[in-house]
Amino acid sequence: MMPPAIVILGAGALDTARRIQTLYADSQVHALQGRVDADVAYGELSAHLRDLYARGTPIVALCAAGIVIRCVAPLLSNKRAEPPLLAVAEDGSAVVPLLGGLAGVNVMAREIAAALCVSPAITTSGELRFGTCVLNPPDGYVLADIGHGKRFVSDLLAGESTRVEGDAPWLDDAQLPRSSSARLAIRVTPRAWDGREDELVIHPRSVVAAVMLEAVGSRALGGLRETSSQAKTAAARIAARVRASLDAHGLAPLSLAALLASPEHMTDPALAEAAAELNVPLRLIEPDAGNGNSAASLLHAALRIPYKTLYDDRGQGIALALSPLAIDPNTIGRARGRLTVIGLGPGSAGLMVPAARTALDEATDILGYQTYVKMAGPLRAGQRVHGTDNREEMQRARHAFELASAGRSVVMVSSGDPGVFAMAAAVLEALDASENSAWAAVELSIVPGVSAAMATAAQAGAPLGHDFCMLSLSDNLKPWGIIEKRLRHAAQADLVMAFYNPISRARPWQLDKALDIVREYRAVHTQVVLGRDIGRPGATLRTITLGELHSADVDMRTMVIVGSSTTRRFTKGAQWVYTPRWYE
Repeated sequence: MMPPAIVILGAGALDTARRIQTLYADSQVHALQGRVDADVAYGELSAHLRDLYARGTPIVALCAAGIVIRCVAPLLSNKRAEPPLLAVAEDGSAVVPLLGGLAGVNVMAREIAAALCVSPAITTSGELRFGTCVLNPPDGYVLADIGHGKRFVSDLLAGESTRVEGDAPWLDDAQLPRSSSARLAIRVTPRAWDGREDELVIHPRSVVAAVMLEAVGSRALGGLRETSSQAKTAAARIAARVRASLDAHGLAPLSLAALLASPEHMTDPALAEAAAELNVPLRLIEPDAGNGNSAASLLHAALRIPYKTLYDDRGQGIALALSPLAIDPNTIGRARGRLTVIGLGPGSAGLMVPAARTALDEATDILGYQTYVKMAGPLRAGQRVHGTDNREEMQRARHAFELASAGRSVVMVSSGDPGVFAMAAAVLEALDASENSAWAAVELSIVPGVSAAMATAAQAGAPLGHDFCMLSLSDNLKPWGIIEKRLRHAAQADLVMAFYNPISRARPWQLDKALDIVREYRAVHTQVVLGRDIGRPGATLRTITLGELHSADVDMRTMVIVGSSTTRRFTKGAQWVYTPRWYE
């Protein structure tokens, strides 16, 4: 189960929250920003709870049950998809499971109540009668049909008895009305359910399917990316072949635990699409050379657990292996490695895009300049953090590919936007220069962020409202002569200019030199916005004129935006700066 978010409103609930936190590894306490110093700060309770719920995060909310219900009510639709949701009194005197009966909410309620030395307010009839939720099998097992399951439990509550067929150790201590001659049966089997009304069928995820792309008519297009429609068509073909093979052998699609493929095909998007369509993970296996180049050879290479049956659908490119027990896919082969380059935005958690936060939450390894890695927190326990000096970009990029090519989920952290004077270019440069095929097979993605220029401009108004350019005044990676040439052309073209890296102890003279060039083309009354640490504690924003600007007004943490000839400033309620979208 995903670690729960323990959500509180005030300091009075923090002690109880910390007691609950000890029950769940990697869980975090979420608190209202400005009220409590916890692990995660949020701005507004309703939006935060809805976001957590929509992402499937288990929620333990230390507040009134009515508040929680009203917050998530707009999202209630699918009982099978809802995560556990509990309301707990701030003082720990009450534990109320609200939603997620099929996702283990009552189990959590009992665990939390035991830790708090109270009784959980469980109202589920089956749980109260039998001491367990029959419709909530453990990880690795899934109900054939939830609708039929409800009717089955209703029959038990009405006085019927049952027998258990198959391996179901989680039911050993349940107070079920058992009889060897019972009409009703709980049957644990990978075989497809035939629709019999007197059976509650639970499928162990005990089947793996290997696929050879050549045999199913899909393969990567010579290193070029397949179009979305091509990938979806190929994925549908693979998924259909797998389902047909399962059906031919009487196996339920829900018994499938993983899709296996050769690493040489890992970059084919059809494989990932097919695994997603089948709702199983994709695992990569080196074929067993002694068994030829076939789907069966992948299975022979993967047999690290006692499989009892092997089906090889020769000519179809599909082979199936069946285990007597549920399979943990993480024990088979490896996943395709992933490297995600993210931007944190200017520093405020509220200005980080959700996709970046998701990538951080899912990562096994996080790399970046130490200061930025700290800004990315809070991080989960168990995540590996690789903080380095700010001048080690290429070494950091290569290290990220080494980790990702070993199957890990890696996040490279930048401040602002990763593509603006940041790590996205360094990562791509490392990949471009590499001859390592394993690096090329990594799933690489870049998540945009709010750049310092954008954040500063938004605070001031809209100084970037017309054509603009971004210039770094650092000559660490380019000659100063190039900087001067670009400054002159940008100033002559009347572009608004945003200056990154404007000044440092090693470069105290360059900003003044840059301003001298700009003043050759801009009037002294040109508007200049200075944003220091925008999005971080202690942020300051000033608007002055080009004639008033001196290098002493600026440091390395200041964003300098020099307006065009049309940029203007006015005060109505507050002071605003903007560049009109038109020229006179």
